[in-house]
Amino acid sequence: MHNILLAEDDHNLGQILSEYLEIKGFGVTLARDGKEALDAFFKEDNVFDICILDVMMPNIDGFTAAKEIRKIDKHTPIVFLTAKSMKEDRIEGLQIGADDYMTKPFSMEELLLRVQAILRRTIITDSSPALRKFNIGELLFDYDAQLLKSNNGDETKLTSKETELLRMLCENKNQTLERSKALNEIWGDDNYFNARSMDVYVTKLRKYLRADAHLKILNVHGTGFKLVELDESSIS
Repeated sequence: MHNILLAEDDHNLGQILSEYLEIKGFGVTLARDGKEALDAFFKEDNVFDICILDVMMPNIDGFTAAKEIRKIDKHTPIVFLTAKSMKEDRIEGLQIGADDYMTKPFSMEELLLRVQAILRRTIITDSSPALRKFNIGELLFDYDAQLLKSNNGDETKLTSKETELLRMLCENKNQTLERSKALNEIWGDDNYFNARSMDVYVTKLRKYLRADAHLKILNVHGTGFKLVELDESSIS
C-alpha cells in the first residue's frame, strides 16, 4: 500500500479527498496546514510515497513546505493543489521541484489518475529500462539512483520527471526526441500546460549538463529536443 501525505486546510475537501484515496487503497495522513504537513513528513516513523500539498494554507503555505522537503528529499513526488491558475504560480511550483500541479476545482478521478501515473514512474519495477546507467560526455547518469555524477565527484539529485526526461533524451542521443512522445509518456497528456511544464524541466536539465561543455540539449523547431555530444571543433 502506498502512503500519501495530504495537506489541505479546507476541512470538507481534505476529508473527502482523504476518504476517497483510502477507498482506492492508499494510506493517507491528513494535515490541516503546512506546519502539520512538515511535522508529519519529518516524523521518524513516517515514510510517504507522494505528497499532495495545497498551496494556500495557514502557518506555512504549500510552496514553503515543499521547499523544506526538497532541502533533504529530492525524490518523493510532490503534487500541488491550488485555486490559482496564473502561469507564474505554475512555474514557481515546478521550479521548486513539483511533479504535477492541479488547479481547483478538479475531479477526484483525475487526481487519482495523476497520482497513479506518478507512482508508476517513480517505483522501480522489472519493466523499468534495462539500461540503468548512461555515460554522456564526462557525466554518468544513474537512472535507478536518480543521480547525475561528474568526474570530480559532484552529484546532482534529480526529480522523478527530470530522471524520466533525461532517460528518454539519452535513449535517443543524437536523435530527435519528439515533444509529443515525451509528454504522453511522462506527463500522460500533451496539452499546452504540460508542454510548458516540460520546457521548465528541459531548462533545468540544460543547467545540470553545463558541467560538461560538450553536452547540449538542442531545440528541434516544431518537433522536440535532441541531446548531442559536441566535438572540440564544434565548441570552439
